[in-house]
Amino acid sequence: MARRAGRLPAPPGPFRPEFWRSPIRGPWLTSVFGLVLLIGIPLLFVTGLLSYASYNPGLSPFNDETPDKGVLGFYLFSWPTHPYWLYRLLQGVHVTLGVVLVPVVLAKLWSVIPKLFEWLPVRSVAHGLERLSLLMLVGGVIFEFVTGILNIQLYYVFPGSFYRLHFYGAWVFLAAFVVHVSLRLGRMTRALRSRSLGAELRTGLAHTLPEPPDPDGLVPAAPAAPTMTRRGALGMVGAGSLLLLVVTAGQSIGGRLRATALLAPHNRNPGSGPNAFQINKTAAAVGVTPQLVGTDWRLEIHGRGPGLVLTREQLLAMLQHTAALPIACVEGWSTEDQHWSGLRLADLAALAGMPDAGSVLVESVQPPGPFTRVVLRGNQIRDPRSLLALRVNGADLSLDHGYPARVIVPANPGVNNTKWVGRLTFRA
Repeated sequence: MARRAGRLPAPPGPFRPEFWRSPIRGPWLTSVFGLVLLIGIPLLFVTGLLSYASYNPGLSPFNDETPDKGVLGFYLFSWPTHPYWLYRLLQGVHVTLGVVLVPVVLAKLWSVIPKLFEWLPVRSVAHGLERLSLLMLVGGVIFEFVTGILNIQLYYVFPGSFYRLHFYGAWVFLAAFVVHVSLRLGRMTRALRSRSLGAELRTGLAHTLPEPPDPDGLVPAAPAAPTMTRRGALGMVGAGSLLLLVVTAGQSIGGRLRATALLAPHNRNPGSGPNAFQINKTAAAVGVTPQLVGTDWRLEIHGRGPGLVLTREQLLAMLQHTAALPIACVEGWSTEDQHWSGLRLADLAALAGMPDAGSVLVESVQPPGPFTRVVLRGNQIRDPRSLLALRVNGADLSLDHGYPARVIVPANPGVNNTKWVGRLTFRA
């Protein structure tokens, strides 16, 4: 049956080899794009895993949006508080690199698109497994890049939680990526050695010729006259990546470059004054009303012994400490260091009768939803820069920045720096 099917003519259109005619398509150009992705995608995956670990997902279900993760949810160490800019760097690299690689991914898909329409689609069991891995690879890379870009643009149209979809999608894609690299690494190496990069960059349009026929069928059977050199293709992809770098990186780097972050979804010019720095969600957006944080607001502190209930005035009357820390968010944006003042979490743990607390449950008065409760580790409590902040840059917190009190912890994801705190429960 397989032999009979193999003798059937290919359907018209993209299933026929003569449909694809670009003379620059071939193993060498595909391998150049593949080499860039071979470096960039593992870096994306590692920074993504570190971002996952920064939530301390094994500490509490409140910290983890990926239930039933099993062995996929491993992480190797408790998240540190040093250096304080660690999460800002990692997530900035993860998001910026993901955006910058988009032109390379599209170019790589363009260069291998004849393979997606290969006839017959499946010729044997081994060929079928390779095709399945290719389907997972292409589907996985599109899924991961699309969900990631939608998330950084705050365009939540996912059929579920972004964290779960992106997390599980990353593992599916990685499995296909490893299989694909294992099968193609030798061919990629030979293809890269077959032509000189320097020579290709010096070759003009008149001397741009197709590569020799290849067993993978990337070189067109009936090439058309060239309209672009390989140098032009590489330059166009490189220019696209450079442009995306310019309009994205500023949201992480900050300073004057923030004005160039045209793709950043958050307000690049948040006004003036002590509270004029970026936020993720406003109080109104999450249902925090002035009534919830008005004169009746109280902070509950629980630990060993009777609980404490304190007003904001009582908190302000205690010994205040300061810390210069940024806020960095999963979408890749971050602020410069802001000067926070308030009470050390370590002092509040001692006040609750648990100076050596192993963790603290932080609960917001915000209506229930993801990350309205979070658990922090003992090392985060004991860092002298970890505060229950009451003021920032010499002024009271604004409502959007967490008034009357919020948590700020070094190297902590922004969503875990809980705003509108109503209760702290210290645990052994």
